[in-house]
Amino acid sequence: MARGPAIAYMGPMTSRKTDQDLPPDEPAGDDEPEATLESAGSQVEILVEATPERLRSGMEVIGRFVKTLPGKPGVYRMFDAAGDVLYVGKARNLKARVSAYARGQAHTNRVARMIAETAAMEFVTTNTETEALLLEANLIKQLRPRYNVLLRDDKSFPYILVTGDHPSPQLAKHRGARNHKGEYYGPFANAGAVNRTINALQRAFLLRTCSDSYYENRTRPCLLFQIKRCAGPCTGEVSHTDYAALVDEARLFLSGRSSAVKQRLAQEMQQASEHLEFERAARYRDRLAALSAVQSNQDINTQGVEEADVVALAQEAGHTCVQVFFFRNHQNWGNRAYFPRADRTLSEMEVLGAFLAQFYEDKPASRLVLLSHEVEDADVLAEAMAVRAGHRVDIAVPRRGEKADLVAYARRNAQEALARQLADTTAQTRLLASLGEAFGIEEPIRRVEVYDNSHIMGTNAVGAMIVAGPGGFMKTHYRTFNIRSEELTPGDDFGMMREVMQRRFSRLLKDAPRDGAPADPDAFPLWPDLVLVDGGKGQLEAARAILEGLGVSGVNLVGIAKGRDRDAGRETFFVPGRQPFRLPPRDPALYFVQRLRDEAHRFAIGAHRAKRKRELVRSPLDEIAGIGPARKRALLLHFGTAKAVSRASLEDLMGAPGVNAATARLVYDHFHERGG
Repeated sequence: MARGPAIAYMGPMTSRKTDQDLPPDEPAGDDEPEATLESAGSQVEILVEATPERLRSGMEVIGRFVKTLPGKPGVYRMFDAAGDVLYVGKARNLKARVSAYARGQAHTNRVARMIAETAAMEFVTTNTETEALLLEANLIKQLRPRYNVLLRDDKSFPYILVTGDHPSPQLAKHRGARNHKGEYYGPFANAGAVNRTINALQRAFLLRTCSDSYYENRTRPCLLFQIKRCAGPCTGEVSHTDYAALVDEARLFLSGRSSAVKQRLAQEMQQASEHLEFERAARYRDRLAALSAVQSNQDINTQGVEEADVVALAQEAGHTCVQVFFFRNHQNWGNRAYFPRADRTLSEMEVLGAFLAQFYEDKPASRLVLLSHEVEDADVLAEAMAVRAGHRVDIAVPRRGEKADLVAYARRNAQEALARQLADTTAQTRLLASLGEAFGIEEPIRRVEVYDNSHIMGTNAVGAMIVAGPGGFMKTHYRTFNIRSEELTPGDDFGMMREVMQRRFSRLLKDAPRDGAPADPDAFPLWPDLVLVDGGKGQLEAARAILEGLGVSGVNLVGIAKGRDRDAGRETFFVPGRQPFRLPPRDPALYFVQRLRDEAHRFAIGAHRAKRKRELVRSPLDEIAGIGPARKRALLLHFGTAKAVSRASLEDLMGAPGVNAATARLVYDHFHERGG
């Protein structure tokens, strides 16, 4: 990446929001695994040696900037000669902090290497140190400098949403920006924890989980009403007043007042029993049992801590694991493990502080954050987290009592997760080496891509790519490809493979050309060392022809043909320049290939089913450019069905609430141009 001359920009900065990394086209699954960061647990070993000459040159570059720096809070960035960002840091006093680099005294080897590589710097002043901390975390996640502790968290945490823009509020799972009106409860560590809680809440409070459009078009109660999972507000089975009371009870329970809710239900059950209304008493009994299930399903609950985030760090052999537990309403709402990429010379205090700044950059913190280690500038960090969360945040390192027990529990989990990760990485490296031996690949294999297609008689065709590396399945790198070509014969697997490979490697050549060394040699590579194609010689030739046409070389291709009767263990392998062959039945490489192929098949089928499901519920109104969800809903509420909309006159369309003349003309012309 070429850069112009370095500039020192100094001015107040108040905007701290940036776009976040986008998830893959199709998620790998609903239940997330332990979150990994690039290649999990990998460490940064910078190849540049901090010789006295290079160190002196870097100090001179930094010294030239010191002369013009103010003694104000701000953020600084250090660049190498190629223009790549080396480090992003914040300072209470920019002049004092940067001057320390220019003096060249008492630096660790890591800092010395960083100074030796510095060829330019840029600065941004802020009004406060808190703003500097927020901006630093934002830039680190955006620029991913090689000398910073790096956190990659592609997936936002799920919440439970009780909507507030409908007479009969909906209970729903929610991810992403909170732009929907209502109350949000969470976060939960994964979608599985949310789904289990929602299922129990359905049994306890009988709230609807259907979409608003489904609700508006019901003429009789759905199956959820029949199995006592919904009160049936859509067809008037329960009055709006009674349904509102159920919603209030659910809000109270999710807000931590579970005891009051359970006590009220117990009294209602007792009164119904005394009046010999045993059927109504049984309903209250079932709701009480469901509420108990919500609380009893937690691995560990709290007595004296109503709300807290518990963050614990463990280090071993230069690798780091951070466990984050979420406690809300005296309940454990799940945990997730992270493996930040950090220089092995950094202390636990430094790694944990950098992790917290990035982790809470785009998510609200609890009112209490319990840590396993002290961190620098804890007060500034707490203030920055409070700005994001909109409420006071306290950071503490407990030494005794229940809070200390929670931290010890989280740290023990971090140690166990790190041990598993190290063992899995070692085993995975051996399996990748066995693949190299089996297919005659001399260079170490760090990235494997597996491609598969899924369709039914050519309809809803989807191509899928899964990725594996030393850290196991790299699900943040998975991709799906909707087959677009209209010239393909339905069911043409060879043609589908050609389209997928063409699009994948054309984009790769554009985004990450292979001419030049990567900025970070230890980062997970973007280019595959081995490509496995699910299919025989035909699919392999299709893939090879595409790579040759694009001028791509150095990518090893292998085709996997299923055995007779699709029996596992009888696969035939096709490698360019070699005769087809099989691997011994008990060869570890064979089992590994089967795992890779099965994962690609699972992912492809999942993407195909998701696409087919979307097609089943697709409305003709979706095809009209300029008709968004709000106007589509207004039309459906007024006319009842999309078919009725298509038959409506222009005057009737203009008379629909929320539909202006331009929209009415757009809808009318769309259906009548099609002859509808």
